[in-house]
Amino acid sequence: MHSEPNKSVLVTGGRGFIGRAVVKLLRRKGYPVISLDRSPAPANELRGWLELEGDVTEGANFRSVVRAHRIHSIIHLAAILPTAAQRDPVTAYEVNFKGGRTVVGEARSTGVHRLVFGSSLSVYGTYPRDRVVSESDRAAPEDSYGAAKSFIEGFGQTSRERDGGDFVSLRIGRVVGAGSNSVTSAWRSQIFELLKSEQPAEICIPYRPAERILVVHVDDVAEMLLALLSASRTEHAIYNAPCESILVGDLKRVVESLNPYLTVKLGDDRPLGNPQMLDFSRFQKEFTVKTIPIFDRLRKAAGKES
Repeated sequence: MHSEPNKSVLVTGGRGFIGRAVVKLLRRKGYPVISLDRSPAPANELRGWLELEGDVTEGANFRSVVRAHRIHSIIHLAAILPTAAQRDPVTAYEVNFKGGRTVVGEARSTGVHRLVFGSSLSVYGTYPRDRVVSESDRAAPEDSYGAAKSFIEGFGQTSRERDGGDFVSLRIGRVVGAGSNSVTSAWRSQIFELLKSEQPAEICIPYRPAERILVVHVDDVAEMLLALLSASRTEHAIYNAPCESILVGDLKRVVESLNPYLTVKLGDDRPLGNPQMLDFSRFQKEFTVKTIPIFDRLRKAAGKES
C-alpha cells in the first residue's frame, strides 16, 4: 500500500527542529498533518495544520488522538536530546524509552499503516575514525539517548517481524540548518544563520580540525523521512541516513571564507559517541532522495552560489 497525500500523518515532536521541517514538507506535498508536542504553539501563530499539545508517555491520550484523527501513518520524532537527558534522566527515560514504546505499541494496536522512527547514529557509539559503519555493524550506544533509540528499534523490529507492524527506522547524523535553537550545539545553526552578519561574530565548534563529523541538513532529513513514509514497501527495518563526512577544519575554512566578519573557533574534543564514516548505500539503493552538499548549502545561504 502506498501512502497517499490525502492520508493523515501524525508527527510527534512536531515543534522540534526536525519536526518543523517535516511538517512543512508534508504540508507542501498535500498531506493532512497533525503535530503533537509537549510544548504548545504560540497563540498568534498562523498554521495550516492541526497543532496538539500532548505527551507520548500517556498511552490512553495518545491512542485517542490516533483514533479521533484517523491517523494513517506516524513519524515519531519526540525525544529528550542528550544534554537535556543528562540533566533530567527521569523525564528522558519517560519520553525516550516509555514514550517510544507507547508509540510503537499503539501504532500496532490501532492499525496504523506505517510508523517511521527518527533514530540516531548514536546507536553505534564510537568507532575508529577510518571505519565505515553500516547497518550490519554492532550497536553499542554510550549514553541513554542512544540506548533508547536502540531499544525502540529493537521493539519496532519485533513488532514488524512477529506482528506484521510496518515499522521503519532512520539513523540520523548531526543535523544542521537554521533554526535549531540549540544551546549546547549552537554552531549547527550559526554556520547558516550568521553568514550574512555585518558585525564580528564567533562560532565555537568543539572539535579538533582533523576530526571528521557526519552531518546532514534538516531539509534533507525531512525528505528522507518522507521517502520512508510514502514508499509502497521498505525492504529493511533500519536505514542509515545519507550523511556527509566532513573535516572540521574544512568547515571552518569554508565558513570563514564566506564572511570575513566570522571567526570559527575550534576546540580539542573528539566526536565521541558516533562513527565518523558511514555506509548509507542501503538507503540509496531503494530511494531517490537527492541531497545537497553542505558546503553548497552554505554558499547559497551566504548568497555566493557559483
